[in-house]
Amino acid sequence: MAELEGELPLAAANSQLRLVEPVGYLDMLVLLANARVVLTDSGGMQKEAFFLPVPCITLREGTEWVEPVQAVANRLVGPDKAAILEALSGFQAPPADPASISGDGHAAERIVALLLA
Repeated sequence: MAELEGELPLAAANSQLRLVEPVGYLDMLVLLANARVVLTDSGGMQKEAFFLPVPCITLREGTEWVEPVQAVANRLVGPDKAAILEALSGFQAPPADPASISGDGHAAERIVALLLA
């Protein structure tokens, strides 16, 4: 991990920021669920953060998951250091409402009703 810290001086200088080697999915969920905020460029991580709910700062200019951005649970900042630091300053996402982007869990029932009609 030392080579990563050399590339990311912000992480090396901040004891609250942790860089980790890649982990499996379940370990990633545990880490994410216990994070105060996540910085990522991963579309999957953005979505997982929304459902947990953990504030997410996306280090890209755009995202395929616009709903968490619209719900103010995700901030798009791109790779700009000043924008990242500004986003980190006091960012707290509101509680997630997964139904707002994934439905209410009753899609199959509605599909069956339509097929039987």
